[in-house]
Amino acid sequence: MIEWNERFRLGVKDIDEQHMQLFDIAGRAYELINNDFQTDKYDGIIEILEELKQYAVYHFKFEEEYMASIGYGKFLSHKVLHDDFIEKVNGIDMRQVDENQGQYLLGILDFVVKWIEGHILGQDKKYAGLE
Repeated sequence: MIEWNERFRLGVKDIDEQHMQLFDIAGRAYELINNDFQTDKYDGIIEILEELKQYAVYHFKFEEEYMASIGYGKFLSHKVLHDDFIEKVNGIDMRQVDENQGQYLLGILDFVVKWIEGHILGQDKKYAGLE
């Protein structure tokens, strides 16, 4: 699991706080998976996935408005990456979530965490002028 640290800081207060929230959502998902006292985790998994979807849409909209406001030249290609992420998350197979709760969610979290890390460090730092 990956946790927020200073290497992810862009220096744009609201966006940094939103990124921290995305890490928090992922952290709560890992805690749920590793909770040995809760055998049926389906409802909790669904709740976290829904929160992730909603928060990602909110964050991407905010970030896209920020990029537009500063005249970021690669805005459209950056937006495509956001759209692809939302499409992937919306394509989560709820039947698999029910049948293979821990294993399937770990695969989703692995994708989400790697995507967020790579996106912040590889893409977001560009519009923040840090790369």
